[in-house]
Amino acid sequence: MGGTEMKTPREILLARHQTAVPKLDAVRRETIAGLNHQGTKAPSGVLVLVSWCLGGSNKLWQELVLPSRRIWSGLATVWILILAVNFAQREPVAAGKFSTAPAMMSFREQQRWMNELFAERGSIADAEPRKVYSPKPRTETFQTFFT
Repeated sequence: MGGTEMKTPREILLARHQTAVPKLDAVRRETIAGLNHQGTKAPSGVLVLVSWCLGGSNKLWQELVLPSRRIWSGLATVWILILAVNFAQREPVAAGKFSTAPAMMSFREQQRWMNELFAERGSIADAEPRKVYSPKPRTETFQTFFT
């Protein structure tokens, strides 16, 4: 046989695609550089929390307020009317007039009031001694109940 050897299909394919190796390496380097880019890395926990809060408020606005704007504006109108009626029905308070309810009394006035209230009662020693309760046996209780 001559000096030519028979090549396997694998060798033939490798020979054809040898020119593609530098191009594939360049594509691989670009892809890895894109993955290492700062914008594509996973954000820190603080950044995730801040973006979640800001996005959550926006989402809350879009899902709760915007679809039912008429209902919210009606509720706001009703509350404004309630507050207006409440303020209109208040009586004007004169500058020197204040309520003398126990909650508004000074501490000394409250002490004097409490002393007067409890001075009418006798001391504990004047009260009757406490009676001691001794329960009866069950059989006696049962017999007295039915006799």
